[in-house]
Amino acid sequence: MAAAHPEVKTPAALAAQPPDYRTAVEKIVISHAINELYGAQVFDEVAVAFAPTPYWKWLTCRVAMEEYGHHVRFFRLGREIGIAEAKMLPQSAAKRPLSIFERPLRSWEEFCIIKLVADLAEIIQVEDLLKCSYLPLRAAAKATLPEEKFHAAFGEQSVKELIATPEGKAKAQAALDAIFPSMPAFFGAADSKNNELYRRFGIKFRTNREMRDDYLARVKKVVVKLDLTLPAA
Repeated sequence: MAAAHPEVKTPAALAAQPPDYRTAVEKIVISHAINELYGAQVFDEVAVAFAPTPYWKWLTCRVAMEEYGHHVRFFRLGREIGIAEAKMLPQSAAKRPLSIFERPLRSWEEFCIIKLVADLAEIIQVEDLLKCSYLPLRAAAKATLPEEKFHAAFGEQSVKELIATPEGKAKAQAALDAIFPSMPAFFGAADSKNNELYRRFGIKFRTNREMRDDYLARVKKVVVKLDLTLPAA
């Protein structure tokens, strides 16, 4: 269980916190800024061309706009606390993106599955910041969560349409088989020192293992609902 920590309300108050606390906040902000931008560039923007109808192009454009907006939200938060711009931009940052972003998007079916399973993982990560002791980060998570829920709902709606035909269902299953096995790694090592630090300062509240177990239970439920088979992680 996360330790209690006094609420830190402003960037000025953050500057007065111990170095480990400031570093912990900065790591989370940098991670979100980089990975939200990677996702928008590598998947969401590319998917507009793959979308099969004007309706799905319109919804995909909305998803892309919101993902870019998430980057802007965390980027601004980072600048407010003194994080250099270069640390939050993928082309110049030393931090590697999540491994899922290192594979090119190859089809509409892959995009639909990514929205279904990857955005659910992001929802769980964001949920764990809703009681964050650094209030501006808590506010950013609160603003981001409804949009991430929409993206996961987009995934479910689009996959439901795909599986209406045998050919579409086969393509959806193939995409799930290709993408899902790497998803549990999204939550990091069970013995993560960073996660231990986050919980000690009341920035996050669950261990990586707890979040991963929650994710596996939720993703299995939605995949079974869609009559697909969850491959081994």
